[in-house]
Amino acid sequence: MIKRSFIGLTEPRLRCDLVEPGPKEPEAIPIPPRIILLLNEHLDSTKELLIKKGDTVKKGERIFLYKDSNQYVSAPASGTIKLIAPFTGDFGSLATYLVVETNSKQDIDNSFAERASTPDIEIANSYLRGIAGEPPLKLLAESLSGAKSGAININKIVISGIDDDILCTTRQYVLTRFRDELPKAIELLGQLTGIKDISIAMPEALATLSAFNGMNIVKVSSDYVSSLSPMLMDKYLGISFIPGKTCEELGVCFISVEAALALLKAYTEKMPVYEKIITIIDKNGKKSRVCATIGTPIHRIFSQLGVETAEKDRIIIGGPLRGVATYTLYHPVTPDMDTVIVQDSSQIPMVSDYPCINCGKCVRICPANLPVNVLVRYLEATLYQDASDSCDLLSCVECGLCSYVCSASIPIFQYIRLGKYELMKIESEDVEMEAHNG
Repeated sequence: MIKRSFIGLTEPRLRCDLVEPGPKEPEAIPIPPRIILLLNEHLDSTKELLIKKGDTVKKGERIFLYKDSNQYVSAPASGTIKLIAPFTGDFGSLATYLVVETNSKQDIDNSFAERASTPDIEIANSYLRGIAGEPPLKLLAESLSGAKSGAININKIVISGIDDDILCTTRQYVLTRFRDELPKAIELLGQLTGIKDISIAMPEALATLSAFNGMNIVKVSSDYVSSLSPMLMDKYLGISFIPGKTCEELGVCFISVEAALALLKAYTEKMPVYEKIITIIDKNGKKSRVCATIGTPIHRIFSQLGVETAEKDRIIIGGPLRGVATYTLYHPVTPDMDTVIVQDSSQIPMVSDYPCINCGKCVRICPANLPVNVLVRYLEATLYQDASDSCDLLSCVECGLCSYVCSASIPIFQYIRLGKYELMKIESEDVEMEAHNG
């Protein structure tokens, strides 16, 4: 039961970075000799694979693991499959990674081009899920077709030109660099989905640019948590966020500005877009922007930029508050990767197992007004259902501010993410047991 108001009583104390004036063009990273693709489906020894080592793939070709697979990954370059192996992600999620040795002659798969004459959400969902920005085409297609019996009914699209963490500016760069193409991208989204209510969320400092005149603009303040979808919905769209529900279940679909523009380019050029713009921040805080093919190992980017790394340095995918550490320089560029940060080992804050000292900082800064000091005690004790019932765990918007201000250096944000995951597992198991018992 939710007992507290969603919006906290205090304003966030961090502000988002703004894109630098007159930004340089991203540095192009050549297609590497080998690319690494992540496929969101695990290897099953009881099933016969559709692919094997030595198979060749064309640029744009969809790769499925099994005949009955509904998950696929598209080859961003042509080449030969050299490795098919299991991959374990966050919280033990199972997936598959493929290593493709690229060739100099880029053979093209024209399957999408043959179907791209008229915008169609089902065709887009079938061929463009893995393009730059990773547009939520599956959700949009399900909403349009009613595939989930009304569970998702999207009636509003928000193109996000706001970066969802401090230090990050990739979306803002794309917004300003390609602003003249936005009207066509909006028109295409309307044709694909039939949705008329399409707006663009951007920092209020950028909304004054004359190029955006005539567009449906949502001006968002520079307060950090205003960039997060639940907060943006509540504060600027007048749509109350319901804990435990996704934004799409509440009728709003957020799509990054890069994804919207990649869809436009795909339909304009009749070819999926696999070049991703990324902001790289080195150990000295220097920002560089690159354009790299999806699947490029990040060490290739570091090498070209002269970014040095040493043992025990931390590589963060995303921003400093909500990002996830990777423990290999072979981590590939993914469709949703906007920022990569290198943190010097000497600057990494220590994480402790000290008990909460009840300083109250996390409670005062929480934008969802949660009793974080009590919540973390439940989570440390693995009492996930109690954390939800007594402390509104699902109301957390995962901003990471609690960990940022914690005097005891408790990894509260990580506890919360784990708690939500475990709670979801418990609820899923309960549903399965009820179905089994009839």
